[in-house]
Amino acid sequence: MRTFLHVGCGPGRKGPKTPGFDGPDWSEVRLDIDPSVSPDLIGTITDLSAVETGAVDAVYSSHNIEHVYPHEVPVALAEFKRVLNPDGFLSITCPDILAVAKFIAARGLEETAYVSGMGPITPVDMLYGHRGSMRSGNLFMAHRTGFSAQTMLATLQQAGFGKVVVMSRPSQFLLWAVAAKAVCDDATITALAQRHIPGFTGQIKS
Repeated sequence: MRTFLHVGCGPGRKGPKTPGFDGPDWSEVRLDIDPSVSPDLIGTITDLSAVETGAVDAVYSSHNIEHVYPHEVPVALAEFKRVLNPDGFLSITCPDILAVAKFIAARGLEETAYVSGMGPITPVDMLYGHRGSMRSGNLFMAHRTGFSAQTMLATLQQAGFGKVVVMSRPSQFLLWAVAAKAVCDDATITALAQRHIPGFTGQIKS
């Protein structure tokens, strides 16, 4: 049994939204800043002091790296890297700002880009945070930074991850990345990407 730390988990638990982790061989530890979602651990992605160094096999970060300020991104990635064991890896997804910008240029800020479980999502929601959630008082949803495939790759490399794959899914306005803590070969990172990036097409970015 391997363990993954689900950071910024919200109310979600292991399931189809955690690709590659939705199986009996993975145990989930949920961490969130908001106690109302009943996480296993309370903390922020810039302070994972509730987790021992090298304690987990993987970190899963879905739509939370964009919620910290740019100068806090290296802090968060250093914390992700710290809690991973030597053979561990990070699976991370966030909005693709380049895809959002192209949509804005073509159709404007307020046009519906897609419909989620929270309702229609516009470029403003993807750039600055889901307005409906913030209107209801959940200011944790505010966005403070953003990434393109190129900046995500550079940021993960600068954080010291040994091997990185980044893939953009512009039709879904998403970036996905898998970053191995240690240096590894293309075959190893490709195998991880195939399991943890939905629709991975084989592009190696690092």
